[in-house]
Amino acid sequence: MNCNYGKVLEDTLNNIKKQNKVPNLLLHSCCAPCSSYVLEYLSGYFNITVLFYNPNIFPEEEFKKREEEERNFIGKLKPQNPITFMGGPYESEKFYQMAQGLEDVREGGVRCEKCFRLRLTFAAETAKKLEMDYFTTTLSISPLKNARLLNEIGKELEKEYEIPYLYSDFKKKDGYKRSIELSREYGLYRQDYCGCEFSKNGRK
Repeated sequence: MNCNYGKVLEDTLNNIKKQNKVPNLLLHSCCAPCSSYVLEYLSGYFNITVLFYNPNIFPEEEFKKREEEERNFIGKLKPQNPITFMGGPYESEKFYQMAQGLEDVREGGVRCEKCFRLRLTFAAETAKKLEMDYFTTTLSISPLKNARLLNEIGKELEKEYEIPYLYSDFKKKDGYKRSIELSREYGLYRQDYCGCEFSKNGRK
């Protein structure tokens, strides 16, 4: 049975609002453009720590560029609740070890699934260490990313690390469209490939 993760998110946010509390959220972000709408949407409900952990990004110069763009974007925002930036390590060797034997798999296949799990696991571990109330990722805002798969991975990690995963499908209700508008408004750098060497080569 398909789940309307956008509706699940709305219900969660409504419940948070009724409790008159501001929980702490660890938000894994892949890039500033994808985080733009998500931060606009969620900053009224949470104190947010944005975690930039993306060992898949190739080359390292691209990683540094996206990380700096994320940091700068957050600095320009004037959110209702605090947003802080947290840079994760560049562990490209972990990505290549994970991707071994899957180099020729099409984008969106099992290599991407393992990449999602790699990044979300680090996010869950970090959220646990920081004693956050929730964790989630910006990845579901992309039309190219499988929201069902992302939420299933989040659900598994929720049980393993005992921290609630914030279920989402941020592309819904014109979320992706709004992210493009915000990217233009803030002059954000928008890359033309997902991040890894294999997706970059696939764009040629």
